[in-house]
Amino acid sequence: MNDNEILMTERAECAAMKDAALSYVVEAFAEARLDGLDTDFVAQAAICAAFHELVGTYGEDAAAEYAAGLVDRIKSGEFSLLPKH
Repeated sequence: MNDNEILMTERAECAAMKDAALSYVVEAFAEARLDGLDTDFVAQAAICAAFHELVGTYGEDAAAEYAAGLVDRIKSGEFSLLPKH
């Protein structure tokens, strides 16, 4: 196996883990909705929990850099459910 094949395998594994993690989060939102919680509160709590984890793992500077990069991703529609006009 060459370096390119190893990188492709690692990327595929990483993508699979991200997909699995997202399914857990989506499931948590669905459970909260069924329990009558406003999804806005759940979203804010999820963001808080995510940044606690990122800061704990990578430190404040790296987490802040990641947060700064979200602005352009949000504005470009990466997280939008509907297509941008």
